[in-house]
Amino acid sequence: MRFLRTLSGLTLTAACLAGCGGAAGAGSPAATPHFVEPASAAAPATASTPAAGAPVESPATTASPATESGATATSASPSAAPKAEKVKYVFPVDASNVDFHTTHSKYPATDLFVDCGERFVATTSGVVLEISLSDKYVKGRPDGPNNGGLSVSLLGDDGVRYYGSHLSKVQSGIEAGVRVEAGQLLGRTGKTGNANNVCHVHYGISPPCAETGDWKVRRGVIWPAPFLKSWRKGGQKSPVATVEAWEKKNGCKA
Repeated sequence: MRFLRTLSGLTLTAACLAGCGGAAGAGSPAATPHFVEPASAAAPATASTPAAGAPVESPATTASPATESGATATSASPSAAPKAEKVKYVFPVDASNVDFHTTHSKYPATDLFVDCGERFVATTSGVVLEISLSDKYVKGRPDGPNNGGLSVSLLGDDGVRYYGSHLSKVQSGIEAGVRVEAGQLLGRTGKTGNANNVCHVHYGISPPCAETGDWKVRRGVIWPAPFLKSWRKGGQKSPVATVEAWEKKNGCKA
């Protein structure tokens, strides 16, 4: 059965790569889809039941009106999330059959290939910045904030933003301003947006910059693979220094 799943995964990956182009990065060249961000609305202001028994706290703020892309934005600033010297990191997809490349098309990010419906969880504790609850992507249109379909953007307590898209569902109670804990369920994996009909999560790491609306930064500006490899093994490699170095060099211009 595992052999069949692996064979199926390779077939889907090949199909995805054929339509998405390639990019240079760490490790051997490989190609993966390119994506972007969210859409709209907000669910109840109560956080969902956390994964692994993590407690849920009340929303830090009330969600503000939707942005142009349809993504709800919190009025909280980065200072709203407590800056912790040490935070816990977990692998963002709670499943055993996840595959990913060290490269990505057009810009630094990672595609986490996995079956649809698996658990997409918070990389670390923090506050939700934006969500997309509807798939507004239209094939053939220029890249933009709707590429990601359903998505969640999280400002971690480490000051880093973590973004996952192409979800099939955003968990009830996950909305802008809600505080979550590392490993808490944010949504379910899927193939919304420009996922080329391949189940996976587009995963990006970036500085919060404008917090909302800066989709070119939000989709990813550093290579996540070194950190994902660490987290998958239970390690705690932090992207903070890499993100800060990028921001210092680029000034949030992606």
